[in-house]
Amino acid sequence: QVRLVESGGGLVQAGGSLKLSCTASGRSGFKSMEWYRQTPGNQRELVARLTAGGDTDYADSVKGRFAISRNKAGNTWYLQMNSLRPEDTAVYFCNAVMGTYYLNWGQGTQVTVSS
Repeated sequence: QVRLVESGGGLVQAGGSLKLSCTASGRSGFKSMEWYRQTPGNQRELVARLTAGGDTDYADSVKGRFAISRNKAGNTWYLQMNSLRPEDTAVYFCNAVMGTYYLNWGQGTQVTVSS
């Protein structure tokens, strides 16, 4: 079973930057690699997606500020978050499409942006 582990969250002031990492244990070659975020009482929302072909897609709220990338092995992907805002505060999760299905969710990493 592929396990996802997110890291890199923390507390940062508004305008600051953080880089999140997601590692998929024992697997690579995903159809797409994705980052989501969730705040209390709200649904998990897609923040960024990177396809195997290199195409990217971002939520409107993060366009121009966040960038998704991956390592050469294809088993780790990143979310570079710049110009962070208090409204970016959330638990960030990663996921990936393997074949036709998503993996099990990891534990997420907390990002808190202070004003």
